[in-house]
Amino acid sequence: MTTAPATIRRITGTLVEAGPLPAAGLYELALVGEHRLLGEVIRVQGSIATLQVYEDTNGLAAGEPVISSGRPLEIELGPGLLGAILDGLGRPLPDLARTLGDFLVAGGETSTLDQERRWHFEPGVIPGQVVGPGDVIGTVEERPGWPHRILVPPGRGGTVLQAAAGDFTVREPVVRLTDGGTLALSHRWRVRAPRPSALRLPDDRPFLTGQRIFDFLFPVAEGGTVAVPGGFGTGKTVIEQSLAKWADADIIVYIGCGERGNEMAEVLNEFPALTDPRTGRSLMDRTIMVVNTSNMPVAAREASVYLGITLAEYYRDQGYRVALMADSLSRWAEALREISARLSEMPGEEGYPTYLASRLGTFYERAGRVRCLGAPEREGALTLITAISPPGGDFSEPVTQACLRVAGAVWALDPSLAHQRQFPAVDWETSYSEYLNRTLPWFEQEAGAGWGDARRRLLELLQRGRELKEIAALVGPDALQDEDRLILDSARLLRELVLAQSAYSPTDASSPVGKTLALARLALALHDAARTALGAGRVFERLDFAPARRALIALREAGADAWPAAVPGVEAAVALMARGEAVR
Repeated sequence: MTTAPATIRRITGTLVEAGPLPAAGLYELALVGEHRLLGEVIRVQGSIATLQVYEDTNGLAAGEPVISSGRPLEIELGPGLLGAILDGLGRPLPDLARTLGDFLVAGGETSTLDQERRWHFEPGVIPGQVVGPGDVIGTVEERPGWPHRILVPPGRGGTVLQAAAGDFTVREPVVRLTDGGTLALSHRWRVRAPRPSALRLPDDRPFLTGQRIFDFLFPVAEGGTVAVPGGFGTGKTVIEQSLAKWADADIIVYIGCGERGNEMAEVLNEFPALTDPRTGRSLMDRTIMVVNTSNMPVAAREASVYLGITLAEYYRDQGYRVALMADSLSRWAEALREISARLSEMPGEEGYPTYLASRLGTFYERAGRVRCLGAPEREGALTLITAISPPGGDFSEPVTQACLRVAGAVWALDPSLAHQRQFPAVDWETSYSEYLNRTLPWFEQEAGAGWGDARRRLLELLQRGRELKEIAALVGPDALQDEDRLILDSARLLRELVLAQSAYSPTDASSPVGKTLALARLALALHDAARTALGAGRVFERLDFAPARRALIALREAGADAWPAAVPGVEAAVALMARGEAVR
């Protein structure tokens, strides 16, 4: 008996019911309608399948054909990804613009990788060698200085019959196996399935950001997860751009998920203009961007985060340290809510689906530092930095709370600090890091002894300063005792000279850990010296902080190699204060 062709039965926004599709599987792709729109099966009831369509469904009509592809949403992985700007389905946006115009057209198709470009392949295996999943079979220089390691896909393997050197397209065989199988420069992978690794490694090595407030107060481990909640205008995008440029990562994957189109256009213009401090070339040489703006179909927004993290895992498996920036998970959660509502699922808090927390947890679990599958032995790391945009800056809303439960570190952004032009505008009372104790031995060894003690004292001084600031707002600063006025002044100095940084300063945009510790210790030493002067009978109004401030500013503005030469100047100014000689 021949099954009737599948057709559209019902349309609700981007959701389409089609049938008969008796063999349809969950998350299987299908081509919907006359324009062959890409859709994904998200519910199966008998022979009726419900699909979420990744493109605009305007003009779609009941009775149009639906063709099942028999495969899930996949991404083609291989050389040519670095520098790419992809939409939520892995289609290069520049290619779509050249062929279809500046606005997305429903049904537009193009390959993720350039099918015509030829890459020079250098084999790393010989005939007779047995290869298995994750083994490196050769390399391609994808960008100058960035070797792309060609991997045996998970689930594949065999004995090498022939390995050819030369120039190949991404789908031409480069290695032939004795069982008749072949291996090419590229392979496909399901975006919703985590890529396997040989072993998860301890999170005891810090992910250095170059931002003093993060590295010093709230460090994140390499392969860790960070939630960055903050309202509009608190600097989430600037922080992610600073991390992309200065953080200790080899590859950057940036996901613009549901952000405003003009904001994403600004990011697309600024990222290529950023200079990579490692190479002096464009930062895009080691960056992949996944762009799905708020005016693009909501279903593709939901898929974009899985696409981005699959790209990150692929480069992690090559032995690179990858930083994934997702901006923002709030817009991704809103896409889940919209799809769930159209499916008439039972709503949870504020209308979000009841499985929101489990979906977020599964997503965060794909981060980590691992020993990669296959030979030669290599380590890779995927560090996840996720921006969250709580409505009205309310951190008690469901998405923020779900992220806080699973993230290893939280960098909470304070709008009041942002309005005071402090960058990064991080609230040190709300923020925290669970990686502190595990990364502390590394900092004590690499930056210098006393890292933990200086951090503790700095936080205590900031907390006491905030308490006194509230009192001073009621009674006035002149009513405070001299020692309390000193705490207020020292807390302000710590905020302005130690924690704050200029993202646009060529010397202060990134701070080595040694310089960070030196600034903190010397600022604390200045506070101790001023206390000594007060104890010796000096009056607070007569103390002259200007020489020490100038010396600290000179230290802060000194470059990565020049800062040690500025330390003696600060020490001399601190000594003057301790002897009571720094007076007006």
